[in-house]
Amino acid sequence: MADTTVKIDDTTRDRLKALADGAGLSMKDYLAQVAAEKEQELLQESATAAFRRAISAPGIMDRFDAEFGGLPPTTKHETPRAA
Repeated sequence: MADTTVKIDDTTRDRLKALADGAGLSMKDYLAQVAAEKEQELLQESATAAFRRAISAPGIMDRFDAEFGGLPPTTKHETPRAA
């Protein structure tokens, strides 16, 4: 894949360079990582929205609980907590 140039201001370049250096990556590799992370975030947001739509359907949670037994009971901690 061929490389290209992107024009950004000096302040943004310096910030990205510092972040790349902190991650131990070249600017090229750092920007590729950021792009992949952002794509993953978008996919997760889309999946979350689809899941929320699915569980908001009337009766779906009751059917799920009937099929899979619902949530496990909550347990109390036996160990006292520090104040």
